[in-house]
Amino acid sequence: MNSHLDVTLKAAEAAMKRRKVRSFRSPLHVGVDLGTAYTVVIALDAKMKPVAGAYQFAQVVRDGVVVDFMGAIDLLKTLKARVEAKLGVEIASAASAYPPGVPLAEVQAVRYVLEGAGIECQQLINEPTAANALLGVQNGAVVDVGGGSTGIAIIKEGQVVYTADEPTGGTHFTLVIAGANGVSFDEAEALKLDPKAQKGLFPTIRPVMEKVATITWRHLAGHDVQSIALVGGAAAFPGFADVMTDITGIPTTIPSRPLFVTPIGIAMTHEV
Repeated sequence: MNSHLDVTLKAAEAAMKRRKVRSFRSPLHVGVDLGTAYTVVIALDAKMKPVAGAYQFAQVVRDGVVVDFMGAIDLLKTLKARVEAKLGVEIASAASAYPPGVPLAEVQAVRYVLEGAGIECQQLINEPTAANALLGVQNGAVVDVGGGSTGIAIIKEGQVVYTADEPTGGTHFTLVIAGANGVSFDEAEALKLDPKAQKGLFPTIRPVMEKVATITWRHLAGHDVQSIALVGGAAAFPGFADVMTDITGIPTTIPSRPLFVTPIGIAMTHEV
């Protein structure tokens, strides 16, 4: 992955932690990612540099479908207020995204959540395509492993020529950990994110990684794909790239802080 990408992702992490933005260059480009596991709001300045953001774990969406409409609105209102407090200005509009293959009615539900939170939804884009707005893959595949599903985009000469989405993602990692260790979902989620526990958990969740990789391999079959960029929060678990490479036979890379790739890409598509 290139150095510009790494700098942008480091800036996104800093934007999440920042309490107050002293100044920024207008206009702001805002992205809202309503995920199965994490909902993320991020604001980029006129040069597409992340300046403020907020995110929170919440299960208001399942496999791209809004299952808790009012909960999603309340969560987004909270995150919107946090980002506005950092920026010192109101967020009036944003772009958002959806997994490929989600029915039109569910795609519109994303728009309604934004509107319910007081945000005009100016753009809706599928998630792996949004991720590539930042990644800039010209020829290859972008695989976005979210909480509940895995989205796949095949890119030829910078254009998305194929998309797909199937269930299985980071939430399934957590469920397997919970079952194997006899702990609650919340305890398993904490274990999954604990760097000290991850090496020991790898054999437990490897079969889920292999399922994600097999889904990916099936969709890439028949296409001349020479590289895979793996993004999404679940991609951060150590060893995932190696499993993807082993199953698909295609070299796989994971950018630093993969949770923020798609939200930044969404924000980049927000026209103001």
